[in-house]
Amino acid sequence: MTDALRWGILATGGIAHQFAGDLVKNGFTVQAVGSRSQESADAFAAEFGIPNAHPSYEALVADPEVDIIYVSTPHPFHAENASLVLEAGKHVVVEKPITLNAGEARALVALAESKNLLLLEAMWTRFLPHMGRVREIIAAGTLGDVHSLIADHTQDLPDDPEHRINSLALGGGALLDLGIYPISFASALFGPPETVLASATFKDTGVDAQIATIFRYPGGQIASLLSASDTKGENTATILGTEGRIHIDAVWYSPTSFTVFNGANEVLESYETPEFVGRGMHFQAAEAERLVAAGLITSDLLTGAESVQIMETLDTIRRQIGLVYAGD
Repeated sequence: MTDALRWGILATGGIAHQFAGDLVKNGFTVQAVGSRSQESADAFAAEFGIPNAHPSYEALVADPEVDIIYVSTPHPFHAENASLVLEAGKHVVVEKPITLNAGEARALVALAESKNLLLLEAMWTRFLPHMGRVREIIAAGTLGDVHSLIADHTQDLPDDPEHRINSLALGGGALLDLGIYPISFASALFGPPETVLASATFKDTGVDAQIATIFRYPGGQIASLLSASDTKGENTATILGTEGRIHIDAVWYSPTSFTVFNGANEVLESYETPEFVGRGMHFQAAEAERLVAAGLITSDLLTGAESVQIMETLDTIRRQIGLVYAGD
């Protein structure tokens, strides 16, 4: 890669392992890692061959050999940690959701703009090859007028009350971890919804277990979305238009295949994601490096303004279902 950036990894949890692994496998420069303990940082650095290991986030952001930092802490800490990175003069890619609520998101976007630094929400699905092809097909008018999206993100995750997904204090629940995927997809297709209808069921810890939403848009489009952390479903998505449809196979939000049908149910295209090394999280890193090289601080594929709008939608849903976090 030309003008490769030197990456830092902030926090050493599961998603950080996946991201760092994909970067290393695909030739990106991972220069440093920061954790809340030297032991954890050292272990992570040894696993991925990272030169610099720091015992605090503050030490990581101060590292002069780091250009850009990936923030992978739990949701309630995204705003604080990403702000720390920006205040240190580094570009930042922050795990989804970008923050816990829209107010935090607005402040974070404003800070990045004031510093003229890249802020990119790590909604990795946006940057995957099959989603790029889906955008091309829609832009070409193959589906006619796109009217509807049907999508689910359903997983059978641990029931342990101490697990992050079940903790109100850590922003747990199906909505922010799983529901954000189809909600972000709907945003990419149709923009902000005009009306939101949401219904949920809850676990004993107070987090949402299932969340169903119906969005209606100013142009008359409708999105029907379902997410759950206690049941595993098809995890497919279908885009419906007046002249055809796209059916995205499982797992639709990760690198996968899809089929394009016309109105007569004839196959127009069968797409298979080209082979690559890793899980596919490096595609968002490539976009970040492209943006920095071009002197840009936001991506047309997912702007800071859209990340804020998505958080506004999530806030609306939470108000409807009565889901409140301490950070609110």
